Amino acid sequence: MDFILTPEVDYLRKRYRAFVDQHIIPLESDRSAYDAHENIAHDALEGMKAKAKEAGLWSPQMPKERGGLGLNTQGMAACYEEMNRSIFGPVCFNAAAPDDGNMFVLNKVAREDQKDKWLQPIIDGKIRSSFVMTEPHPGGGSDPSMIRTKAEKKGDKWIVTGKKWFITGAEVATHFILMAKTSDDPRKGLTAFMFHKDQPGWKIIRRIEIMGPEEHGGHCEIEFDGLEIDDADRIMEVGDGLKLTQIRLGTARLTHCMRWLGLAKRSLEIAQEYIERREGFGIKLADRESVQLMMGKAAMDIEIGRMLTMKAAWKLDQGDKARKEVSMAKIQVADTLHQAVDTALQLNGARGYSKDTVLEWIYRYARQARLVDGASEVHSMVLNRFYTAERQDFWRWGV
Repeated sequence: MDFILTPEVDYLRKRYRAFVDQHIIPLESDRSAYDAHENIAHDALEGMKAKAKEAGLWSPQMPKERGGLGLNTQGMAACYEEMNRSIFGPVCFNAAAPDDGNMFVLNKVAREDQKDKWLQPIIDGKIRSSFVMTEPHPGGGSDPSMIRTKAEKKGDKWIVTGKKWFITGAEVATHFILMAKTSDDPRKGLTAFMFHKDQPGWKIIRRIEIMGPEEHGGHCEIEFDGLEIDDADRIMEVGDGLKLTQIRLGTARLTHCMRWLGLAKRSLEIAQEYIERREGFGIKLADRESVQLMMGKAAMDIEIGRMLTMKAAWKLDQGDKARKEVSMAKIQVADTLHQAVDTALQLNGARGYSKDTVLEWIYRYARQARLVDGASEVHSMVLNRFYTAERQDFWRWGV
């Protein structure tokens, strides 16, 4: 395993760090830069997008021939970490969920004409997108085989009926990737489709309020009542929906980890700045052994998360599905983010609990990390299946 960055990627990583420090972090202290759901407001975002494009930092994960920078997964890991040192960072570079995962899977599996129609506008930043899979009970959540939303073939069209919820970004999305049931086959029963927001036969029932700050477009409950989709807008073959989901979620889960590591590092930055100047009972907080133990443990946990994330990225770049490695990274980094920001908040005291820093924002956001793209317990079950099958080979070395 080779985690050494090329000079080109390291240069790009440093440019992302400098851009975030110079342009994006200063926005966090400007309340007018926030929208009603505590994310970056539209006008501020459009300004940052224009600057990112001008700086040559736009769509780093997409091919150069489509306007991206052509980074592989390891390059993404290094750069995404730098982007999300700001709570506003990734979306300014077109590297935020759910667009990031949607672009990845469409670029990988869609036909060229489908890429021109459905993918290119997302790459260009002209529209936003959404991935429509999760359903209310008794439908599919972490187990896609439980999906109940149906697509029935009639001529050259598919008619969709059913309900979805917690669909990220749905309120502002224009292009949607929909997972629907097309047969009762447990492995080949799902099919993926594209649809446009202006097509009739579907509606947003509500935007579900959550405890933390929200991605643009929120988390919505959706109802389908006769949505018609042309067969030409089916992605991959009939019955390949589960395969598409697995292709998308592997990398998407890992890009979450990449970004969360940036938030964890930023939390420690805020803590370090404060403990180095704050005194109590005649001694700086930074000189107290108890504080040093807290900071040292958090720094170590972040590094463990980085190594697991980079290992999974390396395996994906080798063509491996890296399911075991992605699950380990997902569990470790989700826990690490929550613990790192909790540590920083504790060390900042009342200041950390206030809105004088972004720690309270990160703290509320961090709690969802152990839930999104598969709860930690689901990933632990995946790891147990690997261990049961592999035993001592679970820890094998690459040869």
